[in-house]
Amino acid sequence: MSAPIRPQPGILDIALYQGGQSALEGHADPLKLSSNENPFGPSPAALEAMQAALADSHRYPSTDHARLRAAIAEVQGLDADRIICGVGSDEIIHLLCQAYAGEGLEVMHTAHGFAMYRISALAAGATPVEVPEGERVVDVDAILERAGPDTRLVFIANPANPTATFLAADALTRLADGLPATCILVLDGAYAEFAEGYDGGRALVEARDNVVMMRTFSKAYGLGGLRVGYGYAPQAIIDVLTRIRGPFNLSGIALAGAEAAVHDTAWVAECLRVNAEERARLTGGVRQLGIACDDSFANFILARFADEAEALAADKHLKSRGIIVRHPKNYGFPQALRITVGRPEDNSRVLDALADFKGAT
Repeated sequence: MSAPIRPQPGILDIALYQGGQSALEGHADPLKLSSNENPFGPSPAALEAMQAALADSHRYPSTDHARLRAAIAEVQGLDADRIICGVGSDEIIHLLCQAYAGEGLEVMHTAHGFAMYRISALAAGATPVEVPEGERVVDVDAILERAGPDTRLVFIANPANPTATFLAADALTRLADGLPATCILVLDGAYAEFAEGYDGGRALVEARDNVVMMRTFSKAYGLGGLRVGYGYAPQAIIDVLTRIRGPFNLSGIALAGAEAAVHDTAWVAECLRVNAEERARLTGGVRQLGIACDDSFANFILARFADEAEALAADKHLKSRGIIVRHPKNYGFPQALRITVGRPEDNSRVLDALADFKGAT
């Protein structure tokens, strides 16, 4: 009898990623506020560019993503040669783990960090290390106390998900300064656009040789369905990641849509303006109902109830009204609901439904 076929160590320890719910029985067109998507969708310029790109679907896409990297560099004030584009920022996470982690090495993330940090670490054969947070905020001291000679990557989402909290520049600098020289600090800026004045980590990347920042087109740009993200890093790290990146990882349609979206700065600015106004209204509204909620620096809020039972009851009530939010129990918040900031009318529906719920309990 032949020996069983086994995958690499760590693979079978991976729990499948669970995305936000999108369908609701009994509701043909539910209000989806479970995945932190831009409720206004892509810019018209991006839609037009994607439509035009369909005609060239028989052609292979660009392998170097030169046009998109140039557009990002122009708008964000970056060096195009130090940008790598991926299938969402998820692929950048995976490439970093594949290139710099492995058996006997550690990949560190915080207690409520994005599930892909652990998944990609295990896929690379590395050991994921979870560090506690303090009051739903990344604890710099806890990370520095735990980081050691085997720590190769530290992933920090800023603003964080699902907490929506934020680390200021001085805390990030202290973290970067305190990590071992052999460790790469990765700043996941999926929600960076929503934190006014935040550069996503650009200054830290440009001042050090062991800091990487990641960004995505899935949130502020409304292009979650295209799966486009990018990393900005020291040239030596970009050169390594480029060696293992698939040559045609982004479609021509995705490249065209993302490039047009980058240039449509007015669309993004308007989406961010409405988000900031509605985020404040939603936060204030849930607090008035006696539901705890930290200040948010993203496009969602984390509403915290008395316990898990109340959170589940609130979730059930929202679903009865055709509203889908996310119960982030698998991220360590069984007593909470994460609610995407929608359009003004969407947020009014949420607040009305929660008011009814609180009035009935």
